[in-house]
Amino acid sequence: MERNENGLVPVTDGWYVLNAADAPWRERPGRGAFCELEGDVDFPQLGINIQVLAPGQPMAMYHWEADQEDFLVLAGEGTLVVEGEERSLRQWDFVHCPPGANHVIVGAGETPCVILAAGARVNSTGPDWGGYRVDETARRLGAGVEGETTDPKQAYARFGPSEQTPYREGWLPE
Repeated sequence: MERNENGLVPVTDGWYVLNAADAPWRERPGRGAFCELEGDVDFPQLGINIQVLAPGQPMAMYHWEADQEDFLVLAGEGTLVVEGEERSLRQWDFVHCPPGANHVIVGAGETPCVILAAGARVNSTGPDWGGYRVDETARRLGAGVEGETTDPKQAYARFGPSEQTPYREGWLPE
């Protein structure tokens, strides 16, 4: 581990223990906060992170990926849009999205929604990673694109750039 101005950063591919409050985070305007558990290493088989969404903030734009993704709500409430269906989520709800499933999660309720997200990285890196789909339910919730694309820059154009920051008190529940 090495410490930078934003927290502890893993710098080798060996094992480690890292408390989320000690890790660097990213503030994403309009999209909540994102804990960078992987640091500079980028795990080759499994992506994993913690995301904190205020009510109404989308985790992503409605999309599908070539590998499975899974989500566990650790605190708060969210709204899932999966294959065009809207579902309410609450603490300890687990969401499994097989490869190709269109999905997005948006913060809901009165308090932040804290989500542990994990996704395989066998087929979802490179040009055939997946894509963003148009869905009216996702658009109504502020989590949809106007036109199909595979370009993240186009899908997230309305949001400002993310900025690395140290953990801020209150992002994670006690």
